[in-house]
Amino acid sequence: MSLSLKIHDVSVVYPGRIPGQDVVALSGVNLEVVEGDFVVALGASGCGKTTLLNLMSGFIQPTTGLITLGHYPGEPPEQQDASSLLRDQVTGPGADRGVVFQKHALMPWLNVLDNVCLGLKLKGLAKAEREERAMHFLTLTGLADFKHHAIYQLSGGMQQRVGIARALTNDPHMLLLDEPLGALDALTRERVQELILDIWQRTRKMMFFITHDVEEALFMGTRLIIMSPRPGRITREFSLEFGRRFLASRDARAIKSSSEFIALREQVLSIIHGDEEVTA
Repeated sequence: MSLSLKIHDVSVVYPGRIPGQDVVALSGVNLEVVEGDFVVALGASGCGKTTLLNLMSGFIQPTTGLITLGHYPGEPPEQQDASSLLRDQVTGPGADRGVVFQKHALMPWLNVLDNVCLGLKLKGLAKAEREERAMHFLTLTGLADFKHHAIYQLSGGMQQRVGIARALTNDPHMLLLDEPLGALDALTRERVQELILDIWQRTRKMMFFITHDVEEALFMGTRLIIMSPRPGRITREFSLEFGRRFLASRDARAIKSSSEFIALREQVLSIIHGDEEVTA
């Protein structure tokens, strides 16, 4: 049985400013993320990508539908035991899901090491154990030499790497990343893309990654989902191999300039632009 996060026919409705004019953010969303998946979500602004991530993290609850995280034998939801689904229901945040935000959300009064250790400290782990675990992921993210630096002394890319290290130190089953590279310059962004792929290859954790950048989505994911404008639905899904090819070749430029990559990029762009025109 494999570990998976399942979204079962989920809808989210927010109260509108005017009574009777509620906002349907998501409608009838079904998705499964399994061990080893790197799922990337694309879509026009306001299509519900962040709402979907917030549901997975447990920050909000669906208006209708069910979200579960557990080990399942592979049957579709309708063939699974209802009691096991309710037992595995996501009802709030948990250490089994780590979140990396658009902004690093670090504690400015703590140094790098103490930021990464924070979750383990709250769990009550001894200082030596939590620092050993934190240093493992600081080394993995290339920040071991900066463990005693203040957050303000780091570049934007380094701050995001601290956020990634902090999320990984709690050893979650799944990492949820909400446009974590959007504020970085182009060169730093490409380097952190490659770092995240390396981390995914080493840890094999489930990843759910939101971006507005089509090239980034194609390069990093093993699966791409495209969401429609509000109400958000998953309208297209693609299986991808470009990230795995990079991990084998270490030649990102060759991959991103290949005819196959460019053709798929244009296809995805046409889908997104078409969706935007329909709702304009």
